[in-house]
Amino acid sequence: MKKTLFILAFPTQLIFAQSISQKLDDATKNLMNSSSAVSSNLSFYVADESGNLIYEYQGNKGLSTASTQKIFTAAAALEVLGKNYTYKTTSSYTGTVSGGNLNGNLFITSNGDPTLGSWRYDGYKPENFKQKFLDAVKKSGITKISGDLIIDDSYFDHQTIPGGWPWDDLGNYYGAGVWGVNWRENQFDININGTDFKNFSYPLANIKWLNDLKAAGSSDQSLIFTAPHSDVALINGNLPAGKVTTVSGSVPNPPLQLGVEVEKWLKGSGIEISGKVVTNSQLEIEGKKPLESPKSNIILTYESPTLDKIVYWFLRKSVNLYGENLIKTLGKEKKGDPGFKSGVSYLKEFWKSKGINSNMINFADGSGLSPQNYVSAKAEVQALIYAKKQPWFEAYYDGFPTQDNGMKMKSGTMRDTKSYAGYHSSKDGKKYVYAIIINNYQGSGSTELQKILNVLK
Repeated sequence: MKKTLFILAFPTQLIFAQSISQKLDDATKNLMNSSSAVSSNLSFYVADESGNLIYEYQGNKGLSTASTQKIFTAAAALEVLGKNYTYKTTSSYTGTVSGGNLNGNLFITSNGDPTLGSWRYDGYKPENFKQKFLDAVKKSGITKISGDLIIDDSYFDHQTIPGGWPWDDLGNYYGAGVWGVNWRENQFDININGTDFKNFSYPLANIKWLNDLKAAGSSDQSLIFTAPHSDVALINGNLPAGKVTTVSGSVPNPPLQLGVEVEKWLKGSGIEISGKVVTNSQLEIEGKKPLESPKSNIILTYESPTLDKIVYWFLRKSVNLYGENLIKTLGKEKKGDPGFKSGVSYLKEFWKSKGINSNMINFADGSGLSPQNYVSAKAEVQALIYAKKQPWFEAYYDGFPTQDNGMKMKSGTMRDTKSYAGYHSSKDGKKYVYAIIINNYQGSGSTELQKILNVLK
């Protein structure tokens, strides 16, 4: 009897496997045979949670990924740094305090905390840091500063933008660079009525504007151009006439921005400061030696949210700043070199050590904004399966957004690129791990790729 039951059950399982595989194949080939996909490349890979292949269409083919690149960076950071890892920002001083007067310089330094002044975390917003900083200064007995306010931004190297990022992206909020001291996620907002600036989310330090905007169209088609350390910003393109549009850009000099704001906080609290705001990078630009933050006379140590919370927003809202910050942190922690190349090299070594073919993971950054990232769908699935077996998986999975079709998966969107990678449990209890990437598709890639993935429901 047992033998008979086995014979009957086996074909049923085989038919099910063929059914899903055939449906995926039909949907995939239907897309690739369409007129919109004449010049497209597709990489698609589906496995069960144990890694057994269910369906593959050029799964080994390396394509530009956009933001699904983040699944590699997030997983490596959680494993290497630990989900309870925190960044630290400190304030200290040189000289002595006598009668309330600091005869020396007041310092603020950080190990690159990307969340400093972020609006995303309760208890960690700009006003929270401001209050803790002012409380620390007052507790130290300082009522007057005879020296300068030094923002020590020397923790990372001088390259704030990964090589290969398009110039069109750099001045926009999603193209913000990574500094040793970051502030407000290095982002600002402008409310613009047609072509007229109405107000900023906060005053930008030392920035002059060139405005080439035109009032046209019905949506935001503007671009902001800024460069690290520049004091000139350009905005062009089109914005709708007759209504206020909020446009977000990247701050050209976040350490200076923080310093200018801190100076105002001090003066607003009745604490005099005789000197000026100085950043270490500016000293080096002027040919001067940077000033090292003192290891004693520390008045404040301010910790970031834990890494699991950072990874949540990194994946959920696709914050490119976080990805590049994690890349620099991994390079610094594991190779003693905070350069982007060092961090990217380590990321590739990490995943190679987990069994992924190095030819399928040609990383260029940690966020996916560079069009020079080339990764295969199979490599993404292998990374997702590895992550699922780790003790930190819950923190990782929690960050995956739910997309329009109801499936929980990370998306990637860039000019001529659309991708998805994630996990799904079907109505009949089957568990799938999948990744799909399409390049140079002349249509709604989101809609068409989701149609294919809906087969897994």
